Amino acid sequence: MGRIGELDLPERLAPFAPAWVTQLLFALVCAAAAVVARVFVDIFAPGAGPFALGYPAVLVAALFGRWQAGALAAVLVLAHTWYFLLPPLNSFYPKSPSDGPRLLVIVIAYVIMIAVAETFRRAVRRAAAERDRQIAERDLFLEEFDHRVKNNFTLVAALLDMQRRRAGDGETAGALASALARVESIARAHRHLYRGTAAPGEVDMATYIRELCSALEDALFLRGAIALACTADHADLPRDRAVSIGLIVNELVTNAAKHAFGDRVDGSIKVAFEARQAGWRLIVADNGQGISPVAIAERRGTGLGQRLIEGFVRQARGTIRTESGAEGTTVTVDLEA
Repeated sequence: MGRIGELDLPERLAPFAPAWVTQLLFALVCAAAAVVARVFVDIFAPGAGPFALGYPAVLVAALFGRWQAGALAAVLVLAHTWYFLLPPLNSFYPKSPSDGPRLLVIVIAYVIMIAVAETFRRAVRRAAAERDRQIAERDLFLEEFDHRVKNNFTLVAALLDMQRRRAGDGETAGALASALARVESIARAHRHLYRGTAAPGEVDMATYIRELCSALEDALFLRGAIALACTADHADLPRDRAVSIGLIVNELVTNAAKHAFGDRVDGSIKVAFEARQAGWRLIVADNGQGISPVAIAERRGTGLGQRLIEGFVRQARGTIRTESGAEGTTVTVDLEA
């Protein structure tokens, strides 16, 4: 009902016609609709309820064209009914003595209907204006909040990168680099919350995963002999699930780049995010040296990286399986809709 009250034809058509022209034409349309409906009714029930079809015409005219259109529609409908439907037909005078009081009651009813419709319309317009003001304030707040969060992510990433550079090439530097990649993955998902075609609070996975792969390619120096290929279908997912999926990609690609190829100087890693009938599927595959089934079983639940992957999979509402052989390793994560 609120949306109906917000439809103001004189305002909508103001660039094309003055308000009074729109109100006049709309009143004529509403009155004509009542006359046409009367013709069809008279086929089955001639003369029944002569004033009845005027009520919806007057109500619609007042709601969408303001009270002026409602009043004009009321005059037109009453004139048509008095002239063509009340005996003697095709005459304004004389009529039955009871028709005068009846007409007065109908006029009072129309006036009340127009007043109620106009009051409702104005109340809804005021509520809509207040809603728009609150939405504008919220958007301003979110923009400021987004700006501050971006600055915080940038600060944290800069601090981690500075500490990583100071740590040299040891184990500490590797841990800091992994932490930096995770922070950047979360920050990248956050940036997608406020742009693109996704709804507010959602992330376009196609763009997000492609940008994430590009960043991983730069961070892991894969532009050389080891290639990283990425394909992703479009899907708008809530922020939390998108972050979890991005962190899964980050961990799996990092693990593959570090451990899959051994002393080899060439190879490929493929990332695919596919839409399925029951949800989505994430695949990270490499053509490295593979992992034995025993090693896969031993790694499950051990090590920070593996525990993180399993935790991210649970957060994303998915299941994970690993297949490995002489031709490489494929990790598949099936995500429910």
